[in-house]
Amino acid sequence: MAGSTQIPYLLRAARGEVLDRPPVWMMRQAGRYMKVYRDLRDKYPSFRERSENPDLAIEISLQPFRVFRPDGVILFSDILTPLPGIGIPFDIVESRGPIIDPPIRSLEQINNLHEIDPEASMPFIRTILQTLRQEVGNEAAVLGFVGAPWTLAAYSIEGKSSKDYTIIKGMAFSEPEMLHKFLAKIADAIATYACYQIECGAQVIQMFDSWAGQLSPQDFDAFAVPYQKQVFAKIKAAHPDVPLILYINGSAGVLERMAQTGADFVSVDWTVDLAEARQRLGANIGVQGNIDPCVLFGSKDFIRDRILDTVRKAGNRRHILNLGHGVLQGTPEENVAHFFETAKQVDKLLAVHA
Repeated sequence: MAGSTQIPYLLRAARGEVLDRPPVWMMRQAGRYMKVYRDLRDKYPSFRERSENPDLAIEISLQPFRVFRPDGVILFSDILTPLPGIGIPFDIVESRGPIIDPPIRSLEQINNLHEIDPEASMPFIRTILQTLRQEVGNEAAVLGFVGAPWTLAAYSIEGKSSKDYTIIKGMAFSEPEMLHKFLAKIADAIATYACYQIECGAQVIQMFDSWAGQLSPQDFDAFAVPYQKQVFAKIKAAHPDVPLILYINGSAGVLERMAQTGADFVSVDWTVDLAEARQRLGANIGVQGNIDPCVLFGSKDFIRDRILDTVRKAGNRRHILNLGHGVLQGTPEENVAHFFETAKQVDKLLAVHA
């Protein structure tokens, strides 16, 4: 076989090769919409046990790979996983989500945080990623992921999920020096953790700044971009060839800013036309996405047509086909299967539906 065929297909796209079809995976492709996952969740109700017990996390990560054969297999974990390693404990409560108690509200708490040692605080990550690499071989790329500084700071300061982010924004606007100190500490820890994931076997890193889309552009420039850059620069200094993907939910207003962070790919949600996103991001930035997860509740023909439209708009270089956010609970598994089957024969379908 030729040399490049030994390279996982997703990495070939990341390197800029012209391909017959885009590589495809789905955010949250492991999880609640799959019966095998729900059965395992019933047996092991603690999310942290599922994500931090290597045998369980490996099994969950591989569940969609065995059924759908995506081009990317992502570590089953949570963006909050590294927080205890710097001194911020958390819990994840079913139906309520993450809980951080006490939340971070004072300079004293920030000063008391310590540097992260991933091998000491998260040794399960090495076992999970090394095993995933062995299990998938070159058939898929193994993706690691981290939360971005703003989003992890928001969870830590709010203490839980939020609709209006008044506590962290209040700190940003009334005590910015304190928040900047916290963001810098978190950025350093996230970068160290991302590098650790790469050293353990991750071939791509996606950073989720899920809550940064709630910032005005000027506040995005002040409180998100510098720390996204800090993380990406540290990763690139150690691992210059590892592709970096940045995802922000609700990012239509800040796409151009995302292109300036050091990310190789920007993962685009469905509120932006992908052809327009290409123009706005520029030729040097790859795109990932951007099908509305609710499309998977449509007919098989509808799903096919949306995939073809997305692939046409993205072009045949540096595009990773994905949803604009995670797979939704209740999505029919047969429609997910149809999504992957269609994606893998999209070159033939484009010729038929030209």
